[in-house]
Amino acid sequence: MTVTIDDIYEASGRIAAVAKNTPVLHSRLFDEAAGGIECFFKCENLQRGGAFKIRGAMNFMVALSPEQRKRGVVAFSSGNHAQAVAIAAAHLNVAATIVMPTDSPKVKLESTRLYGPKIVLYDRMKENREEIGRKIAEETNATVLPPYDHPLIVAGQGTAGLELLEEQPDLDALFVPAGGGGLLAGSAIAAKAHNPDIRVFGVEPEIANDWYQSLQAGKRIGIPAPLTIADGLRTPMPGEVTFPIVQELVESVLLVSEDEIKAAVRFLLSRLKLMAEPSGAVPAAALLGNKVPTGVRKAGIILSGGNVDFDVLAEICQAAT
Repeated sequence: MTVTIDDIYEASGRIAAVAKNTPVLHSRLFDEAAGGIECFFKCENLQRGGAFKIRGAMNFMVALSPEQRKRGVVAFSSGNHAQAVAIAAAHLNVAATIVMPTDSPKVKLESTRLYGPKIVLYDRMKENREEIGRKIAEETNATVLPPYDHPLIVAGQGTAGLELLEEQPDLDALFVPAGGGGLLAGSAIAAKAHNPDIRVFGVEPEIANDWYQSLQAGKRIGIPAPLTIADGLRTPMPGEVTFPIVQELVESVLLVSEDEIKAAVRFLLSRLKLMAEPSGAVPAAALLGNKVPTGVRKAGIILSGGNVDFDVLAEICQAAT
């Protein structure tokens, strides 16, 4: 295992100056809608930058040497990781260049700009963000700060699961969005260290099912760039670091439809008053959509982020009328 629970505890101390210990909320109304399962939300939508990503970005950047900090960092992201890197870089006075797709949600793009990084835009349908980012890093001698596929990122993201289990130690299942796998892998490590019998599930959109296919095949499977509304889960292939961790510790990856994701966003906003972006709502969609395997009684749900454009939110809400 490339990441251990000790790494996650160490990350918890590293990121404390910037990342919040976000609240864990419970709703009887959601429990009823989820078929009587008692559900507890780890509200990373209330995290610094509006998503869990600050945990991994800060853990990675604090671990850089003084010389590496002087040379700066390069990151690539559709939004939440970009904003997290910008926040961490501003806090540590590190120069940051961030490669973002032209179709990034406006709220994520503009929020990232506020912290002063250099932003390079690219066409995700025609260009490769990793190639662009690594070329910039080579030209500037900067350090590439990956969005998920690095042990320091996995350990940082795992602090979300750690905090949830420390507050709700008797959970029998954990549901986590599956994008690149940093949050899922890190949270699975934390959960299994706390309770080896806890069941851990990833959740992803049906039309962005690279994790589902990969676990079925027993190897990493790539798919064309998916156009799911869950923009934070558009990664086309599981990570090299994250895949074997998930393969070992996660029971299965559940699939939800675009309509189920939208319904979950609406339910969380209208009934619980929680603003969740579509990517963050996918675990809730699995519970509301009766996708949960039998035997789950008390579930933890990582609500991974809350950054959503108002026009997208309006479209989601309009779909209910």
